Amino acid sequence: MAFNHRKTITFRLAQTARAARGRSGSHLTRMGLHPGQDSVLKTLSEQDGLSMSQLAQSLAVQPPTVTKMVSRLAAQGYVERRASAGDGRQAHVYLTEQGRDAILGIDKGWKRLEKEALAGLDDKDVKRLRKLLRQIERNLSAIAEDDEDDVIDEPEAAAEAEAQPDVAEKPEVVA
Repeated sequence: MAFNHRKTITFRLAQTARAARGRSGSHLTRMGLHPGQDSVLKTLSEQDGLSMSQLAQSLAVQPPTVTKMVSRLAAQGYVERRASAGDGRQAHVYLTEQGRDAILGIDKGWKRLEKEALAGLDDKDVKRLRKLLRQIERNLSAIAEDDEDDVIDEPEAAAEAEAQPDVAEKPEVVA
């Protein structure tokens, strides 16, 4: 029987992430933002004046990605880049008044998305789900990118091997 990837937790996670990105993207588009820009603005609202490399690290993305996002946000008037006082070659990113004003809309969108996503779940379910998702995230983050071991096939292969009669063994005869 063929492996049905649609029944895996990771497939469900990917589908859920796609749906959440779609809903979030609709809200951001109405605000004039692109997906991912909300994370830049929220990060700066928590710690304004980060360097580009600090921002990239905080967002867990590559520096060129941050450069592109910050350039767009600056062109839209949400952020501004200023040269570092200590090192003029290094730029720090700051929210503008427009950027600070956008935070309320971003927060509203995230709250609405959370409410929509968790409809029908009680507080106990939400707490358990959050804990399980954190564990899955830790598991996946800990695995090296070049590790190609197929963790899913190992238990299935063992189960299939147990289900198959061993040719070397003689069947037990019952009289």
